[in-house]
Amino acid sequence: MSSLVKFASSNLPTVQSLVTALKSMETTIAPMGVTILKMDRMGHWVYGADQTEIEDDSTWAVNPFSFVQGYIAWGEGEVLGEKMVSVSEPLPELEAAPPGAKRGWETQVGMSLKCLTGEDMGLEVRFTTTSVGGKRGVQALAVAIATQVDKDQSKPVPVITLGKEHYQHKAYGRIFTPVFDIVEWSSMGSDAETPEAEAEEAPAGGRRRRAVA
Repeated sequence: MSSLVKFASSNLPTVQSLVTALKSMETTIAPMGVTILKMDRMGHWVYGADQTEIEDDSTWAVNPFSFVQGYIAWGEGEVLGEKMVSVSEPLPELEAAPPGAKRGWETQVGMSLKCLTGEDMGLEVRFTTTSVGGKRGVQALAVAIATQVDKDQSKPVPVITLGKEHYQHKAYGRIFTPVFDIVEWSSMGSDAETPEAEAEEAPAGGRRRRAVA
């Protein structure tokens, strides 16, 4: 695997500026048209409108400058309002929640990732979450990046695998929560670039299955 990860955006701040912003997530707990990554109710990691499952052994690079925080208001299966800012900025001010919002404004955090291996290599996605377990996972990853930058600013990009844990809820049964396991640290550049494609192509009709909600 290449030790250099390059993201599409070229207007990135200095690595040194990461520490304060990322550490702020320890005590505080988007753009349109971006492919959405999420964990479904059965614990599957899926992305896009077709809910395509990721490969179990795929690795993903987290853009350390992409962490966001803010609020979201959900209606019946649709987003009625969303206010997100970089973690380097204060939380946005809120007016009354949109009519029909089931829980009003909910706190949300998120980040962007890029797939480095397998069929989805080169795919960039956005992950956001309002759940307690999800926010804790993102928070822990942000703090890990800040700690890494304190030690080695040349490799601020965590390369992770996407896992899961679960616990039993009295009312809702088994609840799955995301796990972000860091496998290595990488450098980053300004242009989109991924490691060379694997020599063998995936067999036709292999993994491209859809998750069942």
